[in-house]
Amino acid sequence: MLDDTLDWGVYVLTDHDLVGSRPLSTVIAQALAGGASVVQLRHKHRPIRELYTLGGELRDLTRAANVPFIVNDRLDLALALDADGVHVGQADLPAEIVRRVLGPHRILGVSVETVAQAEQAARAGASYLGVGPVYPTSTKPDANAPIGLDTLAAIVQATPLPCVAIGGITLDNAAAVMQTGVHGVAVVSAIMSAADPQQAARSLREIVQQHRRNP
Repeated sequence: MLDDTLDWGVYVLTDHDLVGSRPLSTVIAQALAGGASVVQLRHKHRPIRELYTLGGELRDLTRAANVPFIVNDRLDLALALDADGVHVGQADLPAEIVRRVLGPHRILGVSVETVAQAEQAARAGASYLGVGPVYPTSTKPDANAPIGLDTLAAIVQATPLPCVAIGGITLDNAAAVMQTGVHGVAVVSAIMSAADPQQAARSLREIVQQHRRNP
């Protein structure tokens, strides 16, 4: 599913701790119905067997919606699930190694927070960049200090790769984020914690489309 026409607009990351008693797959199904365009399985401290089972459910939902399914960190799990791709951070397996194992046709996302990291990720074969944290975030306790909108815009200008902003993004600040030229916004709590995930995704998508500078 690696091509130049992918829609990065509303990129949803999972978080079991935010959905309450609702099945996570139900929340994702509702988000997809509202316009989520990418789904990433991200759970740092769940057993691998549990992640495999959940991942299979999410993979089936995303395929039915023709939306990319990405696995965070775990290259082995991404391959076992036949996911569309994997996303790695600066402390994970080197991006060039992940690309070598993935092959040329799957999606490789890399987290960056500087222009130098963005340039290195491009050389390593990244398909897109997750840029941030833009704002303070409570869903990733080990996140670095926020980079802010100016650094976000500088990274977007410095790389030809699609950039997805992440970190503390809400309905209230998504428009300002999109005006930096990013291709989309990645959110966790804005969807996972919403009482109505479908409406939350729909509202976020409307903002993204209204303020999008990159297709």
